[in-house]
Amino acid sequence: MGNILTPFKRFLSNKNTVTILGVLLGIAVLYVGYSIRVKEAVTPVSVPYAKEEIPSRTVITEEMIGFTEVPSSMLKNNTNLVTNSNEILDKQVSYATTIPKNSLFYKSAIVEKGAMPDSPFEDIPDGYTVFSLSVDLHSTYGNSIFPGNTIDLYMSARDDTGQIIYAPFIKSIEVQAVRDNKGQPVFETTTENRTPAEILFYVEDELYKLLSLTKYISSSNIELHPVPRNASYSANPGDVQVASQQLKEFILDKASTLGSDAKN
Repeated sequence: MGNILTPFKRFLSNKNTVTILGVLLGIAVLYVGYSIRVKEAVTPVSVPYAKEEIPSRTVITEEMIGFTEVPSSMLKNNTNLVTNSNEILDKQVSYATTIPKNSLFYKSAIVEKGAMPDSPFEDIPDGYTVFSLSVDLHSTYGNSIFPGNTIDLYMSARDDTGQIIYAPFIKSIEVQAVRDNKGQPVFETTTENRTPAEILFYVEDELYKLLSLTKYISSSNIELHPVPRNASYSANPGDVQVASQQLKEFILDKASTLGSDAKN
């Protein structure tokens, strides 16, 4: 028996053999580990999806929910993705959000039933008032002004000599809502093409009075124009403020007939 094992002992004692076996073992370990990770990454996981388009404020029911399989790797770093239908059943789609047909569900688009206010102005701070600015498709740059955007207001008018005035008037106003002529949110659904008719925002009471005066001074053809800015402007908004004291005085001078307190 000893003579039979002798060749094997010599084979195993050879340094080159040991090196080769070590390399092969290392490759085998790497292959097995890689195979396990790949299998874990591609193992399908069942998640809910929308069987139909679900508009804003809609309560989600079982009939609206289907299930599809996605690779488990898709869930690894996506904590916003809904993986269990119980997380969305009998809850509502958030304000100004539409879940498209065949889309997956995301937690940020879902709110508790009844938790969503009917109006974006229910939490207006004390001392502020809602202002409605009439717009159309052209003045909103082809429907490119969205709720949450921070914009500037420019003013155009004619002075007493007939010269045209056009300059920045109010800076850093946050858009709260964009609605059509029926009062419906323009961006609430993708199945209807809604045309913007008004932009809604709120400002301090004194500034609201100033803006409102522009609607009633017909002699100077005063108009307000929304001007969108870039994403950085919306992400880092400054304080809402009058950009031109000259324009402010121009408006107040035209409104002097309203009473001595018009300029206060």
